[in-house]
Amino acid sequence: MTTTVTAPSLPVVGSPAPDFTLRSTAGTDVTLSSFRGGKHVLLAFFPLAFTRTCTAEMCAFTDDVSQFASRDTVVLPISVDSTDTLREYQGKYHLSFDLLSDFKRVVSRLYGVLNDEKFYANRAYFVVDKQGVVRWAWQETKNGEWRENPQLLAELAKL
Repeated sequence: MTTTVTAPSLPVVGSPAPDFTLRSTAGTDVTLSSFRGGKHVLLAFFPLAFTRTCTAEMCAFTDDVSQFASRDTVVLPISVDSTDTLREYQGKYHLSFDLLSDFKRVVSRLYGVLNDEKFYANRAYFVVDKQGVVRWAWQETKNGEWRENPQLLAELAKL
């Protein structure tokens, strides 16, 4: 008997964003649905803290945090690293936002971005509007690449 395993797919644009709750570097739980009616959300899955591309990306978010805020958007970076590791990373690079730990890989699987071979999330982005609907989704083909903030801000400007 042959079984076919299909990789989970990204949430479909126009569909409700799968809800989740993850622990943040602030020591609190963050639930995606808590932003409904208040803020747009940019979910930014990144492979691992303390790596070159991830650090450049997270520092760029810090540099442009006011631009995201001016678009009524909260940025939620998500990694499979532990909360303690992410807290150390946040402090070392003076990141101006909280990071979310998906240590058990539940949310990475839910969003179809878990790299089963490496056991971390592929770099991916989801724009979720104030109604909790996915409006844009992107997964990098190479984890060494990332969407720069002008492109992400342009997607947010469409909301």
